[in-house]
Amino acid sequence: GRKGHNPLVDAQSRRTSAGLTSQQLIAGRLCHDRLVNLEFEIDDCELLAGRIKQPVLDEAAVADATEYLAAIPSPGGQTGHCEVATDELFALGIDGLITRILKRQERAESTDQAEACESFVQALRGLSTMIEHAAQPAEKALATASPERRAELGAIIDSCRHIAHQSPRTFLDALHLAWFVPLGIQVGDSVGLVCAGHIDRRLITFYEADVAAGRITRARALELLEALYFLTNDFWPGGAAFAVMVGGRDADGHDVTNELSYLCLEAIRRTNLVYPTVGVCWHEDTPEALTDLATELIAAGHTTPAFFNDQVIQEGLRHYGVPAAEACDYLNSTCVEISTCGSSNIWVASPYFSLCAILLQHIDAIADSANPPASYEEFVGDYFALLGERIAAAVADQNNCRERRRLYGRKPLQSVFTRDCIERACDINDGGARYNWVECSFVGLANFADSLKVIREEVFTSREFDFPRLKGLLDSDFAGQEVIRQKFLNLHPKYGLNDAAVDGEVSRLMHFITAECAKHKMLPDDSHFIPGVFCWTMHQRLGAECRATPDGRKAGFAFADGAGPAQGREKLGPTAAIQSVTSWDHTPMIGGSAFNMKFTRALFDDPTGITRLKQLILTFLRQGGFETQINVV
Repeated sequence: GRKGHNPLVDAQSRRTSAGLTSQQLIAGRLCHDRLVNLEFEIDDCELLAGRIKQPVLDEAAVADATEYLAAIPSPGGQTGHCEVATDELFALGIDGLITRILKRQERAESTDQAEACESFVQALRGLSTMIEHAAQPAEKALATASPERRAELGAIIDSCRHIAHQSPRTFLDALHLAWFVPLGIQVGDSVGLVCAGHIDRRLITFYEADVAAGRITRARALELLEALYFLTNDFWPGGAAFAVMVGGRDADGHDVTNELSYLCLEAIRRTNLVYPTVGVCWHEDTPEALTDLATELIAAGHTTPAFFNDQVIQEGLRHYGVPAAEACDYLNSTCVEISTCGSSNIWVASPYFSLCAILLQHIDAIADSANPPASYEEFVGDYFALLGERIAAAVADQNNCRERRRLYGRKPLQSVFTRDCIERACDINDGGARYNWVECSFVGLANFADSLKVIREEVFTSREFDFPRLKGLLDSDFAGQEVIRQKFLNLHPKYGLNDAAVDGEVSRLMHFITAECAKHKMLPDDSHFIPGVFCWTMHQRLGAECRATPDGRKAGFAFADGAGPAQGREKLGPTAAIQSVTSWDHTPMIGGSAFNMKFTRALFDDPTGITRLKQLILTFLRQGGFETQINVV
């Protein structure tokens, strides 16, 4: 797992606060204790402080601490997946933020509000001490450093000492805070995946001021961004996602691309590591040079950048009630799920629905029934009713998780950096955040649509199959029936071939999902339950758990990923696949909609291939696609 977890510190803190009855105060002390006990290290090449040194712990003490902590109720639920707000921190500094919170505490209208403010202050004091401690390895290294390295170490030490209390003065200061704040939240509040986000928007004024004053060069700024990327990769193991986004528009609709947008992309090429993922918020006024750079990196085989449709996403956010002034400032909170920057207690991928597993349950019930559906429309209608029941049950489960997290899972440091927790004097898990919706995701979209087409033709049109026979075929995983499997797989139209009948089934499903999710409300403030169709790795996991399906897919085989066609079925090429994927409205899919394309590296040996790749990407976006990411191998 990620660095920074120390069960000995957790157990000691919880034992010290055993006499407290306030979960909020317990959380504030725990956050403080976790942060002040972090140890750091630095090597001769690092340009930023903040690499955690994991201590060697006594196994017996760890076992004792783990046993003690296991008796404490777990909050469950989800954390993180966001970019937090740093505007007040940049304006006031940590000491200024503490002063602001203490003044808010003086206006507290209840014990709960007063305790929330006290916990916020405790967490911030822990963050301040943590940053001071991060400078210590650099201070120790000074004695044996070369003159050039002494200058670098001196800059690191000065930056840490300053930002531990005061507002940032330079690009280095601001970049340090862009690391320390997410690090402090993730360790102190035991939160996952707090992302750097829109580095180009947040740090551009510091960069431009430093360049104008001669304090920094473009090359040095790029090296510092690379240092941030290195820290991110050191902190988290592979398999997660840390989002950086560049470009996009402001509240007035103006493009916000700047020099840092290009540097954030260029740092991908030079570090060539897993993290971060860098997304381009593309719109018609995005500079062609930014689009070209992103496309060039993709063609060279880098796993990011990805392209996000700024117009579609902003329309979707406004659809769910986000004002236009805020809808321009969003993040792919890790993968492609969308959250509002600086104001999010949004839970993503909560839960994943296996569309085909539910379809098989429906087929099983019909096969055992004396009254099968009389028509295809009745069959689909009954499936939607079953899917609606699954959605309702998931909402109830997520609301239970929300209540459990409110009772046992306060997050004081994340609250400080989440609008409107300070003003409300209310923890993010107690209703302090501005946006509290939950996003789910529906997996196996293409397999489901392809299966419906087979069922329609084989069961209801030709009547070569009834449901008991179809169930037996699927239960046996097409054993001894490869000819029939190949017929199901290859002789019926498939999603991704620009076939109106199959694409229409996807459109109908999306319409139902959007309407059904809209019926439900989430704690704590009747927020939305918002759909998405991205998978992370769940197309493999849920596919491994699922029997054979009527589209010809064998048991255990991975489902199609995201919004794209199933594996190997895009036989008319990428343009036809794009036509299918954009045949339905992506706007409501703020829970994320990913379209993955895969190409062989040899296609891009000639610059013409890169140009054609760019044209494909722009076609997808102009047709209304949500997001596309491309593997070149």
